[in-house]
Amino acid sequence: MADWNPALYTRFEDERTRPAAELLARVPLDAPRLAYDLGCGPGNSTALIAARYPEADVIGLDTSPSMLESARARLPDLTFAQADAATWVPERAPDLIYANAVLQWLPDHATLLPRLFGLLAPGGVLAVQMPDNLAEPTHRLMRETAAAGSWAAVIGDPAVAGRLGRMLEPAAYYDLLAPVAAAVDVWRTAYHHRMADAGAIVDWVSSTGLRPFLDPLDPGERADFLSAYTRAIAAAYPPRSDGRRLLAFPRVFIVARAQ
Repeated sequence: MADWNPALYTRFEDERTRPAAELLARVPLDAPRLAYDLGCGPGNSTALIAARYPEADVIGLDTSPSMLESARARLPDLTFAQADAATWVPERAPDLIYANAVLQWLPDHATLLPRLFGLLAPGGVLAVQMPDNLAEPTHRLMRETAAAGSWAAVIGDPAVAGRLGRMLEPAAYYDLLAPVAAAVDVWRTAYHHRMADAGAIVDWVSSTGLRPFLDPLDPGERADFLSAYTRAIAAAYPPRSDGRRLLAFPRVFIVARAQ
């Protein structure tokens, strides 16, 4: 895919940071020495970790050069590096591996999450939050729009572009980690974000889930796709009593502590 757009991503920073803060609040660590923020993006989640644990070495990792540039500008006193969570191995075992809204992009969770958990220092914590919205209208309509237009051959299989099959049920994550962990906490929450209009919902997903559908298209195809998709979103998310739209956004949280 093309590189991420930090400006578009941070347009909804308050809404995106809320689950990051709620994940961090459930981390049962008093004074970690080393913490990694996997998929740190523009540094909004990294800032939360550094504020809670000012004595810790906090390192942000991301695959996106533009996101890392934004994070370094925001938090010049912290360390940021390019790395892929799928293959990353730390130089020394961290006390906290924090992965907010990143692991949903990666396949084979049955292997990935135990691997990351196994990198922790004794007593360390793996804290994960993942959007669980592939069945929501936003993402279902991405796939339907992709399959219905002249751009279908360019996009390819909508299920592949839409990352279907990557997320497990919450209980499956518990079963993966419980046999090797001292404690595992798993929960699922649906946020309902107040959005100005259908275009705002499209803007939200354009910086994340819609990218694999848009990136292969030329400018004309992209404009036509967005027009069709926006019409579908407007119908799926009707105005509420105040004229705004409510974007339902389920997320899965996992906090696992090593023995």
